Amino acid sequence: MNGKVALVTGGSRGIGAATALRLAADGFDVAVTYVQGKEAAEEVVRRIEGLGRRGLALRSDSADAGEAAEAVGQTVGRLGRVDVLVNNVGLGVLGPLEGLSLADVDKVLAVNVRGVFLAAQAAARLMGEGGRIVTIGTCMTQRVPGPGGTLYTMSKSALIGLTKALARELGGRGITANIVHPGPIDTDMNPADGPYADGQAGMTALGRFGTADEVASAVAYLAGPAAVYVTGAELAVDGGHAA
Repeated sequence: MNGKVALVTGGSRGIGAATALRLAADGFDVAVTYVQGKEAAEEVVRRIEGLGRRGLALRSDSADAGEAAEAVGQTVGRLGRVDVLVNNVGLGVLGPLEGLSLADVDKVLAVNVRGVFLAAQAAARLMGEGGRIVTIGTCMTQRVPGPGGTLYTMSKSALIGLTKALARELGGRGITANIVHPGPIDTDMNPADGPYADGQAGMTALGRFGTADEVASAVAYLAGPAAVYVTGAELAVDGGHAA
C-alpha cells in the first residue's frame, strides 16, 4: 500500500483512530478528521508518523455540507491523492420517538447521511481505479434490540442503500464500496464496563464487547488487495448480534 492515501473521518478516537493506525501499519499515508478532539487527532498523527507514514489532522464538521466534502479536497491537496475513504464519523441520538426534536432529526441526518454522501461524492471525483469507499454502519440496522433507536437506526440504514448504489455507480471504474456493521464496541463513548454493557454483551452470540482493533481489521481487509472483488457488501463485526 506504500504511496497510497486514506482519509478516515472522525479519526481522532475509537474505531476511527484504530482504523487510521491499522491502515498506516499497512502502508497507507492517512488523514483523519476531527471536530473537537484536536489534541487526540494530533496524537493519532504522531503515531501514524511513528509508523513511518505521513499523517494529517483536518478539522472538519460533517454536519456542514461544505466541510464534509472539503476534507477530501484538503487530503488530496496535502497528501497528493486519495485512494481510500473511510466514512467513520457518526452521531448517535437515542431516545423515545416522541421526545426527538426536529433539530435532532436534522442534525443526525446531516452528519450520518448527507455528510457521508457528500464525502463519497467528492472522493469519487478524485479516486482512480482501485479506489475504496468503506462506511461504518451499525448492528442495529440488522437487529434493533429495543426501543429508542428510531432516528439513529434510520440514518444508518440509509447507508446500506447508499453503499449498494455506490457499488453499481462506481464499479465500472474499478472502485468498490462496502459497509461494516460493528456490534457493541469498547470505546470511550460505549465502554465495556459501562452501566448498560452487560445487556449489550448479552445480546451477542460471543457474550462480549468487540474491540476497535477488530473493526479496524475488517476495514483494512476491505481497503486492501484481498478485497478487490468485494463490493456492495455488508460485513458484520458484531459478535453474532444479528445471529
